[in-house]
Amino acid sequence: MQPPSVPIEYFVVLSAVLFVMGVLGVLVRRNAIMIFMSVELMLNAANLALAAFARQWGDLGGQLTVFFVITVAAAEVAVGLALIVAIYRTKRSINIDELNTMNG
Repeated sequence: MQPPSVPIEYFVVLSAVLFVMGVLGVLVRRNAIMIFMSVELMLNAANLALAAFARQWGDLGGQLTVFFVITVAAAEVAVGLALIVAIYRTKRSINIDELNTMNG
C-alpha cells in the first residue's frame, strides 16, 4: 500500500512563507548574523520549491539544482561567517548601523 502523497500546494505555500520570513528578516534586523541567517532561510525556501516541483514533474534536474544550491550555500556560510568574525574583531560590533562607516 502506497502512503498518501502531500499536495504540491502545501510545499509551495510553505516555501513562500519561509521566503517572506527571510525577506522580513533582512529588511528588519540590524544584526549581521541575523541578516545572514535570513538570507540562508530564503535560499532554503527556494530549494524547497525547486525540490517540490522536481518531484511533481519527476525530473531529476531540479533535484540536482537543489544539490548545487546547497553546495554554494555551504561555501557562502563559510565565507560569510569568516567576514563577520573579521569585522567583529576590528570593530567590536556586528550591528549594521554602526558599520556604515567602514574606515580602514
